[in-house]
Amino acid sequence: MNRSRARPLAYFAVLALLVAGCAVGPNYEPPDLTVETVPDQWRTTVETEMAADTTDLEMWWVSFNDSLLTELIRRSEFGNLELQAAVGRVAEARAIRGVAKGGFWPDIVLGGAYSYQKLSENGLQGAQAGQPDDGTGAGASSLLTEPFDSWNAGLSLSWEIDLFGRIRRTVEAADAQLQASVEDYRDVLVTLYGEVGSAYVDARAFQTRLDFASQNVAAQENSLELTRDRFNAGLTSALDVAQAEQNLAQTKSTIPALEIGLEAALNRLAVLLGEAPGSLHDELQEHAGLPQPDDKVAYGIPADLLRRRPDIRQAERLLASQTARIGIATADLYPTLTLGGSLGLEALEFDNLAEGSSLFWSIVPKITWPIFTGGKIRNRIRAEEARTAQALAAYEQTVLRALEEVQNALVAYGQEKMRRDRLLEAVNASQRAVDLVETQYLSGLTNFQNFLDSQRSLFRQQDELAESSGQVRNNLIDLNRALGGGWSPSQAEMTAAAAAGETAPPTTGGDR
Repeated sequence: MNRSRARPLAYFAVLALLVAGCAVGPNYEPPDLTVETVPDQWRTTVETEMAADTTDLEMWWVSFNDSLLTELIRRSEFGNLELQAAVGRVAEARAIRGVAKGGFWPDIVLGGAYSYQKLSENGLQGAQAGQPDDGTGAGASSLLTEPFDSWNAGLSLSWEIDLFGRIRRTVEAADAQLQASVEDYRDVLVTLYGEVGSAYVDARAFQTRLDFASQNVAAQENSLELTRDRFNAGLTSALDVAQAEQNLAQTKSTIPALEIGLEAALNRLAVLLGEAPGSLHDELQEHAGLPQPDDKVAYGIPADLLRRRPDIRQAERLLASQTARIGIATADLYPTLTLGGSLGLEALEFDNLAEGSSLFWSIVPKITWPIFTGGKIRNRIRAEEARTAQALAAYEQTVLRALEEVQNALVAYGQEKMRRDRLLEAVNASQRAVDLVETQYLSGLTNFQNFLDSQRSLFRQQDELAESSGQVRNNLIDLNRALGGGWSPSQAEMTAAAAAGETAPPTTGGDR
């Protein structure tokens, strides 16, 4: 290659070096939320013992002291189909990131071709018109007008030099999108654990309510038998018997509705585990009672949510990805340098293809610069900036929604605990009243209506107590979920593994 031909290549190399490291568009800075958005402390707290360390949130279900609940949550990690879909989204984002990073490297294509062709005489004569006579005569031209073979094989290269950071911004956007998909996986995980816990508590609460119903049916059957005996002995009227029968039937009528609720809770739990509805009936048929969680909550301070809540972390990463897209669009305002070339062999005979005289090559540096596009590039930049503003608003809204959920969960948990305690007092008082009124009825000191009223009141309050006890536990689960419990923010192995190209992000068991 002579100096005159090498000089343009040197110019292109100098240009690439001068703009190396330049990436147009804004550099991302995480949003700085104001004190008004994230207060220093919760407006409402729970009157209970606060956990010493918020790491208790990482495996909040352990504090429920129920080995079967822990086992069901472990099984949900491997069987839940929504979680598997989230793993697939991480794999998809990782592959897209790989596509983006591939832009830093040249595209090299190996190819070969064979052709059998005939040139037209008119076309050949037109191409040779005005050319000086090389002394070979017309023999060569006549040969080219005959059909002939053509063989070629070689490499072609196309390489975009990232002068203004279009590729770098593309990779930056893809990296943030991958991190957002990992946070989406964690968010599904947090939600899944909460749903498994709630479905399990619902099932145990319905079983407890069924136990109370069965106990009251048995007690009311005894009362009916007693009333019939007294009627047969002439000690009471038929009205008492009819009222006892009505009371018993009314209590029995509540059982089918409770059975429906229990069936729905068990089926929901099975689906969350990725199993067919009905598969858990045998496993949970024994009425083990409600879990007995420790009376402490690791709710910390509001600022902790920014680190713990996966949906907030996901929204922040989506904002970072969208900010990088402004740079991608802005790069279209500037020149694009592409280095192309080819190297190969070409011959009319296959046997001559390996000869040195068959070698051909080319180097094609090309620069393009859109100087007029009718405003399309500027408007694409404006569109990306508008999307970034939307992503920022979505991030701030996610933070506010998270604060709202925690605040509501704190109030619901604390107030339901108070309601449960009052109902427990009412049940104890109602049980004493039933015992007393039964003695007075048998002694003839009160009428049968008072006896029936006390029985109805006891059953109603027992049912409300069982329902409230289950709701207290569900509200505690909702509070743990709202706080982002179920994974460890202090461990970055999941993100690191995803960035390194692992097949799937590790589950909770892997984190621990």
